[in-house]
Amino acid sequence: MNKKHISSKDIAADLRYLRLLARDFPTISSVTTEIINLEAILHLPKPTEHFLADLHGENEAFQHVLRNASGNIKRKVRDIFGNTLREQEIRDLCTLIYYPKQKLELVRQTDKNLSDYYQTTLNQLIAVCRNVSSKYTRSKVRKSLPEEFAYIIEELLHESSDDRNKQAYVSVIIQTIIGTGRAAGFVEALCLLIQRLAIDRLHILGDIFDRGTGAHLILDTLSGYHHWDLQWGNHDILWMGAAAGNLACIAGVLRVSLRYANTQTLEEGYGINMLPLATFAMETYPDADACNIFMPKLEDPERSPNEKTCRYLSQMHKAMAVIQFKLEGQLYKAHPEWGMDDRALLERMDLEKGTITLEGKEYPLRDTFFPTIDPSDPYRLSPEEEDLMQRLQHSFLISEHLQNHVRKMLRHGSMYGIYNENLLFHASVPLDEHGELLAVDIDGTPLKGRELLNAVDMTVRTAYDAAADDEERRKATDFFWYLWCGPHSPLFDKSKMATFERYFIADKETHKEHKGYYYSLRDNAAVCDRIMDSFGVKGKHRHIINGHVPVRAANGENPIKADGKLMVIDGGFAKAYHDTTGIAGYTLVYHSRGFQLVQHAPFTSTEEAILNGTDIRSTTQIVEMMGQRAMVNDTDKGAELREQIADLEKLLVAYRRGFIKE
Repeated sequence: MNKKHISSKDIAADLRYLRLLARDFPTISSVTTEIINLEAILHLPKPTEHFLADLHGENEAFQHVLRNASGNIKRKVRDIFGNTLREQEIRDLCTLIYYPKQKLELVRQTDKNLSDYYQTTLNQLIAVCRNVSSKYTRSKVRKSLPEEFAYIIEELLHESSDDRNKQAYVSVIIQTIIGTGRAAGFVEALCLLIQRLAIDRLHILGDIFDRGTGAHLILDTLSGYHHWDLQWGNHDILWMGAAAGNLACIAGVLRVSLRYANTQTLEEGYGINMLPLATFAMETYPDADACNIFMPKLEDPERSPNEKTCRYLSQMHKAMAVIQFKLEGQLYKAHPEWGMDDRALLERMDLEKGTITLEGKEYPLRDTFFPTIDPSDPYRLSPEEEDLMQRLQHSFLISEHLQNHVRKMLRHGSMYGIYNENLLFHASVPLDEHGELLAVDIDGTPLKGRELLNAVDMTVRTAYDAAADDEERRKATDFFWYLWCGPHSPLFDKSKMATFERYFIADKETHKEHKGYYYSLRDNAAVCDRIMDSFGVKGKHRHIINGHVPVRAANGENPIKADGKLMVIDGGFAKAYHDTTGIAGYTLVYHSRGFQLVQHAPFTSTEEAILNGTDIRSTTQIVEMMGQRAMVNDTDKGAELREQIADLEKLLVAYRRGFIKE
């Protein structure tokens, strides 16, 4: 709004709000200064966004991609030094930026002339820092500076050694940093600042948990990250349900962890006491050979346990699987509205015959030793199982580290997000066979599209709402299980989760999980437009971005679908998917000139990256380049700033016309 068009009637209508605004801007001078500042910000280049999905606990690979900004930092280093540095020198400089402390330790062991090294390196880092800070105001950069070196860094960023009048000034600053023994600390501070400024906002499209051993470490990092959001994934929801006290979710978390021999997150990360489970399992299933089908899947030889430990894990794994099938059966009986009674499978077993009947067909069971199952009441926990689950539930509820992480996931997370014309969600928006939004019953109300995801979001939060009544919280807590494996859950959207069949039935036809229509129709541009319309996503460069399903690049599958309107960026961090996909997944960078999809080769190790400068080998694919460079004015933040400017212009008129006194 331009102040020339502001009438006294407009001022009078907003006078109460304008008086509140005047507390922050008490004079005409302060108002005009802020308007000038905001107008200038609108004409800065759009800051860079970084999209990751399906981290699956692979902390080392996550840390590396976070530090190198999916190759964005190397791209900037090449832009600056491509004509003056050799490839190995560029690689060494990038490794220093990613891992400053470790790289400097190697340099100290091998370089005989540290003073020269620091002199050259500091000048290079300052050049990179100037480049990555150029998209931001001085004020924003200043807030990002490490307190210890803030003044010096600010001086170096805004003074150039190319300026003849300042050459000696800049040179003396660098020499004094080296001479006073602060060079190593200063280099580290600059490197971390470059990492901080290279990416303005981080989007995590779900599944921080599962498989890998470092989900808690990833969340520790995110807890201190400057600007991030999370679209919950199905594995995140399973852990959030467990943290809320849902017994089936607790059993599911433990079963999946034991399946992949990953107890570090549970024990070391969150202090969950596994001893009661180990004791119960060895007493109830003493013959480890009878648990062979529960031997853990070992996907990483470097962190695989020995054979004896694997046998213990198989006993615990079986114990928890049986308990999970009991607990989920109880939930299906308690919630007929879910339409999942066909997944209550224990009652369909004939243990005397050693068979199970599914859809009218009888199948032999691979295992019939179930000492805790009462055929007359198969879903009832034995007294020992009941006691075990109460102990485990207590461990989850009192784990302050876990509860703190879930609070962060609630604060920064949601079922979906809309950022700068991009609709973000983890898995799907349920559709019917015609590509129309599918109505899903939520607490007696059929909902679809945006309304469905909003209702799910609210239900998740209700489970943690101390003000909600007990019945509301119980139903909300139960609902986590439907979100994990319900046929029309936006986080799952398959006909079934065939966990039982994969364990106990050899016939692989029973293992098939038929995906919802979203997965087969998402390559249709009209369907994607319909979804984005329903969520109110506007703009000529709008997209859907999600993860969840690994892209089989080895089979020629393209992550860019629907004429560029949808991008699937399953990060492929989990080693389990590398053979299936042929790659280590995708990440996405969205800067002022457009989208770049980065295809990664598997990450070797942090040690390899530091010693040899080995980066994740990646291929960058230009998804969409803008006709002209995008500015802050073109973003969601720009819309907010324009509203603030309009309000300030009203306040300015209010001062000048005497409605409010300075």
